Amino acid sequence: MSQSPFVTTVRQHFDAVADCVLQSLQGDEAATLNLNAEETLFVRFNNNRVRQNTNVEQIAMGLQLQGAGRTAAMSRTLSGKVEADCAAMLQMLTQCRDELAVLPPDPHQVPLENHGSSDETFSGQLLAPDAVVDAVVGPAQGCDMAGLYAAGSIVRANRNSKGQRHWFATQTFFMDYSLYNGSRAVKGSYAGTHWEPAQWAANLAHSKHLLALMDKPLQTVKPGQYRTYLAPRAVADLVGMMGWNALSASAWKQGRSPFKKLADKESRLSTQLHITENFGLGLTPRFNTLGEVSAPAVPLITAGELSTLLISSRTSKEFGLVANGANESEGPRALDMAPGSLEEKDVLRQLGTGLYLSNLHYLNWSDPVSARVTGMTRYACFWVENGEIVGPIKDMRWDESLYDALGDKLLALTTHTAIDPAVDTYYHRALGGSRTPGALIDNFTFTL
Repeated sequence: MSQSPFVTTVRQHFDAVADCVLQSLQGDEAATLNLNAEETLFVRFNNNRVRQNTNVEQIAMGLQLQGAGRTAAMSRTLSGKVEADCAAMLQMLTQCRDELAVLPPDPHQVPLENHGSSDETFSGQLLAPDAVVDAVVGPAQGCDMAGLYAAGSIVRANRNSKGQRHWFATQTFFMDYSLYNGSRAVKGSYAGTHWEPAQWAANLAHSKHLLALMDKPLQTVKPGQYRTYLAPRAVADLVGMMGWNALSASAWKQGRSPFKKLADKESRLSTQLHITENFGLGLTPRFNTLGEVSAPAVPLITAGELSTLLISSRTSKEFGLVANGANESEGPRALDMAPGSLEEKDVLRQLGTGLYLSNLHYLNWSDPVSARVTGMTRYACFWVENGEIVGPIKDMRWDESLYDALGDKLLALTTHTAIDPAVDTYYHRALGGSRTPGALIDNFTFTL
């Protein structure tokens, strides 16, 4: 599939509107502009039939204005018409000036700089719109499948008044779905830049296999500690908690980081654990909203020890640290957890007797000081005896410290990994995600 005309049009539009705004700055004013655009086909399925479909084209632009040591920021959607959007952005520039006049000085303001330029455009091989339904539901015939297919072009761009320019455009898709058998369900996802019918069929076949196992007798497991296997998607759910202040340098300095003991070298994780912020996965651009460009790979945890936290330039200025291109929230954008040595065919045998968990949900910190997380089991989760799946379990609540689950209790990581792409569609289609292996953990704690 060739590059979408939408992307070409958006690029020309962004440059025209940005020129209009940046040429209107006055005195010591400095500004940065961030563009967020997408052209996405959404198709929602229910019972393996199309329930709803729509096509979305939208462009939004954010403006950060600095002047007299103060900072104001606003954003709005654009119409796609240059004259109208220039007028709207100039009106927003005036509103930002008015806000600067009443704001106190920002002691941690990061003055805008020229962090260079980048230009990346990735073309995918997406399904033609009129081929989507047959391609998706064909292999799922006979299943009660519900889910959301989204595909198209996504654009992120940045310019500032110091001459900095960044451009990132990509064509991606995801199919986030569940297969149902009455009240029992299995969740799966298929995502990428090139739709491969064989991979979609294999993805569905795995989900069908798990759903068939859900027909076995329901097992009631008492609270306690069990040897537990977390499939890659469940590991992604667990390590996703690291984006909730654990790897934030600001949170560490303020005493709010669940990884404070790790950062202070009072605790460590398993030597099997290697985690990197890996932009080589192609899930998201390397530049942040200030246009700062991260290294292609940033080691975060190496052999169980902290290599670095994610440090934004604002945190750098406030606490005297060296920034590493992190965004303002200081959460991972492309977390990559290295695989181990446990082969997929050996997972059940090595698990022996215990729990096989495909997905987790409702995660939250139960005790941030000890990096303790609580959550629920979800979808295809099974009781296993002597390497054989006995049957699905009733939903259980678990409560475990990352220092333990990814520390001394971590027995092995699998050789196979899975990419868990961001599938959020609030306001716009998200970028980013993670790649994780499965994990075999001893004495995982279930409380209810």
